[in-house]
Amino acid sequence: MSDASWSASLAAEVEVDVLFHDSDPMGVTWHGNYFRYLEPARAALLGKVRFGYAEMLESGYLWPVVEAHIKYLRPTRFGQRLVVTATLQEYEERLKIEYVIRDSQSGERVTIASTTQVAVDKENGEMYFASPRILVDKVRACLSSQVD
Repeated sequence: MSDASWSASLAAEVEVDVLFHDSDPMGVTWHGNYFRYLEPARAALLGKVRFGYAEMLESGYLWPVVEAHIKYLRPTRFGQRLVVTATLQEYEERLKIEYVIRDSQSGERVTIASTTQVAVDKENGEMYFASPRILVDKVRACLSSQVD
């Protein structure tokens, strides 16, 4: 299965609201809060794969974010409802997720982002340069269940 065919099908979407405390004095969402909007989408995607945060800990690996990129296309404001889509882009060597944040009414893209996580042994802190078998197997099982 090519990367293009599986990546588009392995995604999760959530809605978030821009809350009052998310806005700066100019009424625009403070830039750092966008990472908080990514988190529920990432959690939904990992839940779809059956490898949420509890399963990560039980597996003996921690998955810190080692890289994050974000591009702000349009400002958002208090009271605005956003749709955040998280799409799995890589999983065999690292866990790379790409995000698109859209205005829920217009569908207009307001932000694009990506995060990269790597496996770290919970006991000794050693970082791995390939994803542990448990993640690879869970992603492949999820992908094959979508094809069936």
